[in-house]
Amino acid sequence: MIKNIIKILWIFLAVIVLACVTVFFSIAKGWIGYMPPVEDLENPNYKFATQVFSEDGKVLGTYSFSKENRVYVGYNDLSPNVINALIATEDVRFAEHSGIDAIALFRAIVKRGLLFQKNAGGGSTITQQLSKQLYSPSADNVMERLFQKPIEWVIAVKLERYYTKEEILTMYLNKFDFLNNAVGIKTAANTYFGCEPKDLKIEEAATLVGMCKNPALYNPVRFNERSRGRRNVVLDQMRKAGYITAEECDSLQALPLTLKYTRVDHKEGMATYFREYLRGVLNAKKPVKGDYRGWQMQKFYEDSLDWENNPLFGWCEKNMKKDGSKYNLYTDGLKIYTTIDSRMQQYAEEAVEEHLKELQGYFFKEKKGRKKAPYSNRITQEQVDEILARTMKQSDRYRTMKKAGASDAQIEKAFNTPEEMSVFTWNGEKDTIMTPMDSIRYYKHFLRAGFMSMDPHNGHVKAYVGGPNYNYFQYDMAMVGRRQIGSTMKPYVYSLAMENGFSPCDEMRHVEFQGFDENGKPWAPRNANNKRYGEMVTLKWGLANSDNWITARLMSKLNPYELKRLLHSFGVRNREIVPSIALCLGPCEISVGEMVSAYTAFPNKGIRVAPMFVTRIEDSDGNVLATFSPEMEEVISVSSAYKMLVMLRAVINEGTGGRVRRLGVKADMGGKTGTTNYNADGWFMGFTPSLVSGCWVGGEERDIHFDTMLHGQGASMALPIWSKYMVKVLGDKTLGYDENETFQLPEGFDPCKDNGDVNSEPASETGLDDFFD
Repeated sequence: MIKNIIKILWIFLAVIVLACVTVFFSIAKGWIGYMPPVEDLENPNYKFATQVFSEDGKVLGTYSFSKENRVYVGYNDLSPNVINALIATEDVRFAEHSGIDAIALFRAIVKRGLLFQKNAGGGSTITQQLSKQLYSPSADNVMERLFQKPIEWVIAVKLERYYTKEEILTMYLNKFDFLNNAVGIKTAANTYFGCEPKDLKIEEAATLVGMCKNPALYNPVRFNERSRGRRNVVLDQMRKAGYITAEECDSLQALPLTLKYTRVDHKEGMATYFREYLRGVLNAKKPVKGDYRGWQMQKFYEDSLDWENNPLFGWCEKNMKKDGSKYNLYTDGLKIYTTIDSRMQQYAEEAVEEHLKELQGYFFKEKKGRKKAPYSNRITQEQVDEILARTMKQSDRYRTMKKAGASDAQIEKAFNTPEEMSVFTWNGEKDTIMTPMDSIRYYKHFLRAGFMSMDPHNGHVKAYVGGPNYNYFQYDMAMVGRRQIGSTMKPYVYSLAMENGFSPCDEMRHVEFQGFDENGKPWAPRNANNKRYGEMVTLKWGLANSDNWITARLMSKLNPYELKRLLHSFGVRNREIVPSIALCLGPCEISVGEMVSAYTAFPNKGIRVAPMFVTRIEDSDGNVLATFSPEMEEVISVSSAYKMLVMLRAVINEGTGGRVRRLGVKADMGGKTGTTNYNADGWFMGFTPSLVSGCWVGGEERDIHFDTMLHGQGASMALPIWSKYMVKVLGDKTLGYDENETFQLPEGFDPCKDNGDVNSEPASETGLDDFFD
């Protein structure tokens, strides 16, 4: 009887073993459940974020899909503290097994399965956890999860066959989602502790490894004390495994959990406007006219030019990987090396913030108590209401309610019902209660800005600011938006004059001017300057003092169609420029980026260089996929460029740009202020021998502006931003810009004469001012 029972038990055991072998063999062959192909096991489909690097090696940001903000890091770049913490906590026998830890598995079955001890520890190895991350979808219930386990065991064994232990650890740490858009150990280290994975301290590594049990439960941002407790458990496991001493464990456990948390968000961080502009350029599609609306024909024109002539435009669409597919900016782990200098970018952002914060105070004060605020009193209340109603209909809230079937009356009621909200202020977000309609009017009050700085010799864009705060004001006023340029147009007019044989020394009488447009209509510009009325003044004096009468009289001697052609050769792409005599005072709309590029011709001997944003693109392995070089074009002669240099320096040293000197910029420089009608736009363009920068400041719409010149002129709105930036740049000796650098002229050059072709070497001293002593 006993022999029969033993025989039956052996037969039963054999059947179980045979069944297990059959099941695992069927799983391995893919007959039961999903078994990834060998190709997938050898090359798991990781999605890596594209990194954007500054010229000085800093990571400006990444491009990724949601929950895939992963940046690859190799084993050698991982801190031993991370490896030790992970092994001690998750798989202490990791080096001894081949994917399945029999001891841990048996313990888990007995203690958790039979004795229902919840804190008995799991039986999964690091390799099994990796197989779960790679190939197991989220289970809806316990039974589904139990069926997934055997499949993960088989995959784990196969992974151990294809990869070394170091590679498995690296894959695991690169794959794990640490929450808060920090996917992978590299992004997590930067997000939570502001460092690279190799620099993680023991307690920091323990915190991140502690999250591996349940990242939501042990999120250090939301649950600091709970996360600290879990960190201390990991430290104790490291002590048990012999990675740290008992004394080290005790001292580390006593430490508070201190984070250097930096939220990973494309709307935050450094160079947000630049990163968004670059994303659009890289992902651009081939322009098809039918995809553009009637009012977008200017954009179609520009996109068509860029598609044919700009290798960076549509790069992901134009270039193919080895498998014939197009590059994906969000998943292929590209490395984009830009021309932005992180230090100069920071200085530019600080300059914009510092001055706009001060300027905004004056603007609020001027508009306080006015019913039409922030709009000018020049427009009617009916026009203000129409503008605000139009803005309401362009909002996401309006479109969502409309799509949901809400009536106009319901929508209007919702927009006029007070509610709690957080709004932007220059002192941080503020919780308040206001109606959505009032919030629209509130945000209209904020002045906008655009700033760009570039090297005039190679086109490298060093700093790029498209607005006051990308999170709240996303329209880019550096390269995308265009506004009227006012008197910053005048250097183009004077350049045309120099090309037509004029010199800075030519004289005109300083009196009112009246001309006629092509239709015979009289045109007489206003002038803010009555100095030296009735006297003969030089063109140099006229430009230095931004004199409208002298500029208009000069324009009457030139061809407005030639001026339009010259503007296009300077890189201005607006096709709607009207070639009339009034063009000389800048009624046309041009972007900050176009203006900065155009002004590179003045310190660069008449050669304009186009803005260059990227130097090279690499794949995730560091292989160079593309390199980019500057695009240059001669727009005026060398002689004309030197003459313009004489006059634009006078703007700073003798004319409307003199405030630069009072704000602390001592460098040899040229520049031009600009203010449009009713102070709608304030401009300042300035350059040194090695840097050209431009700034625009104004309201979201042209009817939002200062009512007086005190704060509304370019010298008050835009010039201080340029000055603050330059003081910071010139003060940072690590950047290599020399405050004592000067412009140089060739030996014997006389701006008052026709010098012909100027090809001689520059003299060691400029001597520019000597001609007018």
